[in-house]
Amino acid sequence: MNTDLRVELTSWLTSIGINAQPSDLLTTSIIIVVCLIVAAISYYLTHRFVVHGVNLVIKRSAVQWDDVFVSHGVFERLALFVPVLLLDLVVPIVLTEHELLSTFFDRGLSALLVFVAIRAAFAGLNAVDDISDINRVNRRIPVKSFVQLIKLFMFIIGLIVVVAILSDKSPVYFFSGLGVATGLVMLVFRDTILGFVAGIQLAANRMVSKGDWIQMDKYGADGEVTDVTLTTVKVQNWDKTITMIPAYALVSDAFKNWQGMSLSGGRRIKRSINIDISSIGFLTESDIERLGKVNCLKQYLPSIIAEISADNANVADAELMINGRHLTNIGTFRAYLQAYLEAHPKTHKGMTLMVRQLAPTAEGVPIELYIFTNDTVWFNYESIQADIFDHIFAILPEFGLRAFQQPSGSDFGALKPN
Repeated sequence: MNTDLRVELTSWLTSIGINAQPSDLLTTSIIIVVCLIVAAISYYLTHRFVVHGVNLVIKRSAVQWDDVFVSHGVFERLALFVPVLLLDLVVPIVLTEHELLSTFFDRGLSALLVFVAIRAAFAGLNAVDDISDINRVNRRIPVKSFVQLIKLFMFIIGLIVVVAILSDKSPVYFFSGLGVATGLVMLVFRDTILGFVAGIQLAANRMVSKGDWIQMDKYGADGEVTDVTLTTVKVQNWDKTITMIPAYALVSDAFKNWQGMSLSGGRRIKRSINIDISSIGFLTESDIERLGKVNCLKQYLPSIIAEISADNANVADAELMINGRHLTNIGTFRAYLQAYLEAHPKTHKGMTLMVRQLAPTAEGVPIELYIFTNDTVWFNYESIQADIFDHIFAILPEFGLRAFQQPSGSDFGALKPN
């Protein structure tokens, strides 16, 4: 069959005025050129009708994800299979009289087929990565890391197969030789291998994904993850600077991922206000009467007064402050804050909401708010936190309390000499 095809091509060349002989180099060259022209025409027809038709159908479809394959030119790269495969089938047949040239073209075209296949697969993987980005899948799964991992394995396998084809040896021969070079590769590419292994761990354990807010003070990173690869993690800090963190650093060092906070729907406020100890004291009857009109204390005061009265009924000389139980301004202030925060529209009622007194220090008695806002957006969170503490500082005098602060220049200036 091979001889018949070559004879027919030789006869055709003779019929158009070319003195062709089956073993003539000029005849062989002309036949190769004809095969290349036929391959080019086949690629044109495939691209013009098949690929164009497929792209047209995809663009008119209702779904959007398939348009990504068109934008990455996946089908254009697949169309290259037609001319290369055609040449791989025909050229060795027409070169039967030139064994060396036939072997060269046969191996070269087979290697080219592998290259075309890998190139098309890479385009498809890039499209998958973009689709995951559009559908926000990469916020849960680091798809790009897996895509790069698959690309790396495909590149290594493809390179070994191409070398095996060109050298006319089994690919198993080259795979067995990888073990010998492993030690040298690990020594030369130590950092790359560490990053590669760490990238797999990050991807498999979902430690960090694109869109997460992470904080890593060692590298000056505090912002949103914009890209996760097998070797590096790219972070855009809130000041718009870019920090590149090695993937193995995220595995070996500590970092904080705020994504759990974002997903929970609540963001913590843990801040104290220091009360001047000298301003703490018992409430008078007039103070109780005045504070009884405060909405947040209308339930607390009657119940606590009844409880104190019951306790003091069995105490001798309970009217003395030192003997019985009596309301203090700081205790009433804590009860007010608890009721105020429970009624606040921006606090998360399904999470911890607590006002507590910490151990006294040289700066006074800390009253700490341990609460969560129901808005995790940074700007809104800061605004809610500031509004709450603005209110707290402003109402302290209503309870006869003062916030502690270090003396300033105006404090010393107010002192009059004797």
